[in-house]
Amino acid sequence: MTLAQYWHCFVGIQVREWLRFWQQRTRFFSALVRPLLWLVVFAAGFRAVLGVSIIPPYDTYITYETYIAPGLCGMIILFNSMQGALSMVYDRELGSMRVLLMSPLPRPFLLVTKLLAMGMVSMAQVYLFLLIARLLDVEPPDWGYLAVLPALLLTSLMLGALGLLIATWIKQLENFAGVMNFVIFPMFFLSSALYPLWRMKEASPWLYWICQFNPFTHAVEAIRFALYLQWNPQAFGITVLVAVVLAVLATAGFRPQRTRILSSGGKAG
Repeated sequence: MTLAQYWHCFVGIQVREWLRFWQQRTRFFSALVRPLLWLVVFAAGFRAVLGVSIIPPYDTYITYETYIAPGLCGMIILFNSMQGALSMVYDRELGSMRVLLMSPLPRPFLLVTKLLAMGMVSMAQVYLFLLIARLLDVEPPDWGYLAVLPALLLTSLMLGALGLLIATWIKQLENFAGVMNFVIFPMFFLSSALYPLWRMKEASPWLYWICQFNPFTHAVEAIRFALYLQWNPQAFGITVLVAVVLAVLATAGFRPQRTRILSSGGKAG
């Protein structure tokens, strides 16, 4: 196989994902409403309860809107990754995933390219959210929009691989919604997306350690530091490690013939 063939396949999968996205434009706007609502409501609630609009990290003071904006970027990627995994289950049931994987190109390349395509759509939504958030006084440095790109890409790969791994073992489309909720909400709330970890430690040490073992926490911290032109090697390294492990497990275990149980009692594939 030549590099041109790899590139042609990469572009083809990207174009297919963007065409699907264009046909589901309401999903794009609904993905923006959710984090913007949280940005407004949670910030207002924080000020109502504590009577302040700033939170003290270890070395500076920032507004609550500024603090949670990176966590809401992670929320966009998290929800989109699970929805992307749902579409992969749907594609598998229709047989289009099997057609894709019949390509002579290596299966890991095809699946990782699929994850990258879904991640690109998520990142487009994240950047639009950040632009709208500027109207709410969330104003990271101009270079932060570029510096955060690697962290967003890694987070997309990590969460996309997690969704693919879940999709690998889901045999029926109807079961996926429950699994999504079981994964999304614990990952989001048991992280530093909405509250600093030191505040979590003051409230409950065992919740603090759960947050520390949550890979989404480190992905959010990587986004948060990069967006404000800082470097967090621990968060970045953990995100890379988890993304690689999940991608290996997901690509190695994915079987396109693993479809729903037929009404006759037999199993397809």
